[in-house]
Amino acid sequence: MSSLTIALASLGGVVLAGLVAHGAWQARKAGPKRAAVPSAPVDTREEPVMDGAAAIDGDAAAAPATPAPERRAGKRVVNRLDALIDSIATLRLEAPISGAFAMSHLPTSRRAGGKPFLIEGLNSETGEWEAPVASQRYGEFQAGVQLANRTGALNEIEFSEFVQKVQAYADAIGALADFPDMLEAVASARELDAFAGQHDAQLAVHLRARSAAWSVGYIQQHGGRHGFVPGVVPGRLVLPAAEEGAPPVLTLTFDSQAALADDPNLAAVRDVTLSFDVPQTDPSVQPFIAWQASAQALSLGMDASIVDDNGRPLSAEGFAAIGNELGQLYAALEGRDLAAGSPAARRLFS
Repeated sequence: MSSLTIALASLGGVVLAGLVAHGAWQARKAGPKRAAVPSAPVDTREEPVMDGAAAIDGDAAAAPATPAPERRAGKRVVNRLDALIDSIATLRLEAPISGAFAMSHLPTSRRAGGKPFLIEGLNSETGEWEAPVASQRYGEFQAGVQLANRTGALNEIEFSEFVQKVQAYADAIGALADFPDMLEAVASARELDAFAGQHDAQLAVHLRARSAAWSVGYIQQHGGRHGFVPGVVPGRLVLPAAEEGAPPVLTLTFDSQAALADDPNLAAVRDVTLSFDVPQTDPSVQPFIAWQASAQALSLGMDASIVDDNGRPLSAEGFAAIGNELGQLYAALEGRDLAAGSPAARRLFS
């Protein structure tokens, strides 16, 4: 084979390799942005987490992080009956019974239609109301059905189901049940539901890609740099609270179908929603500041615009106006003894 033939063959190979590389480059440019290869181990925690620490992903240690609110560790939230939001029946006993006996007869389902109900016992030793514990003894019980939640007000059918289940429980443990008046309970439920409907709020902004779309990994990496961890459902990242069992401070959501795609790196996402649930979140963790700061930081890192539900850009002045209205909402909730983030508020707005 002549040297000319060899040279032409080599040149052809170089051209072919160049065409292949150029095609791959163009295909990559046309596809969604992908996550950078991390230089440090990726945080694999998932919702919920207990310590509230921020996740570090990729080169996040060197990147400017979202200002995070100071979070305070706390005890796990335990649902307790509250006359503000529950219609409560009393179950009186002639003599104390063991917690084990009381627990063995608890209703298998503690829901009346769309409303949950709780059963508590009066601990004979401590004098405290609590969920029955097998090793303790109880001289009295009370059962309460929630008057309202985000499904609406307690109605007559739900109240009747509550009475039926609690009466069966009272019969099983040898207690005499005394129920509140149904019409009064339903009227209170409607009034509470009206208040809740006027003071419920979930603040949300959209981050929309200005140029190339994002892959799922790209969203997760940028979210991780600002403390977000994978949620319990596809297409959801959360900024967790320090308090065990508390709702997340913020949520970052996107198309769940993209998260479930066979190859999430090829699924193109152009819009993510950053939100927080006002009545569910304790103002002391400064969710509004975290919400605004996270929106601005993520928009810079992901080359996104910040817009409202109607697609209109949201400026610093717009955030300030929202903050003023939020302060009024906090005051109204506190004035009803349903401060945002309190156990009663979390149950009511659920």
